[in-house]
Amino acid sequence: MLDTLLIRSRAVPPEQPRRRGATSVGSGQDRFGVLRAVLAAVPWLQVGLGATIVLLAAMVPWATDRLLTAMDQQIVAVDVRGDFVGDSRVAVERAAGAWIGKSYFATDLAEIKAELEQRPWVASAAIKRVWPGRLEIDIREKKPLAYWTDGRLVSRSGELFFPPNPEVAGRLPRLAGPDARVRDVIAMARTMSDQLAGYGLGFAGLSVEQRGAWTLTLSNGIEVVLGRDQVEQRFERFITVYENRLAARVDEVSRIDVRYSNGVAVQWKADAAIAAPKS
Repeated sequence: MLDTLLIRSRAVPPEQPRRRGATSVGSGQDRFGVLRAVLAAVPWLQVGLGATIVLLAAMVPWATDRLLTAMDQQIVAVDVRGDFVGDSRVAVERAAGAWIGKSYFATDLAEIKAELEQRPWVASAAIKRVWPGRLEIDIREKKPLAYWTDGRLVSRSGELFFPPNPEVAGRLPRLAGPDARVRDVIAMARTMSDQLAGYGLGFAGLSVEQRGAWTLTLSNGIEVVLGRDQVEQRFERFITVYENRLAARVDEVSRIDVRYSNGVAVQWKADAAIAAPKS
């Protein structure tokens, strides 16, 4: 019997010391752990709500279109309202009748508005739908202030327009001048008209020539030549002379020229009659 048994083997490296409380995990288990941690950190409730909102928002236009298609009707009548002087209700209704039979929802109200506002007398048109198949149209006409050069009319807002029936505007003052100066003429006419009324004189017309010379016409037919310069001051001088010297003989006056620096020149009706050539 052998007293000593010798065993030869390969050297085994000593086991690495482990930290207290640590657990060794394999590489596969570690990947799944990270994935679970990432998934756990995702706010799934908020994500679900957000996705639902996006889906509903995407469906709203589709659902709205389907609903309008199901509810759509044809336009069966057009109601026209407004105070008419130059245009006529019947004529506007006839023009708007072109949209009868068209889609209630698909018809472009802006298109109707634009077409009606091309009519000479129409200042504005307001269109609205009335369920289930009617349109309501409110017309506001232009308010004529005076006749303008070449038989046109000028509105109170200073717009020039040329309707086929300007005579329906009735008796109005006559203004004249270059189209570019229409607002200047209106402003001057309003100022003079207000002052003339205070002296019992009526305003009949005002014109300005291309070169800037002004001429006033009173309702009694008297023509007042004001010229190009210092028009307001010359008008004030005319008022003074009329009040002090001419009021009592106004029926005899034909024309007054106030372009002089120290007075006025008066043309009398008798003188005009004598100067007129005999036929």
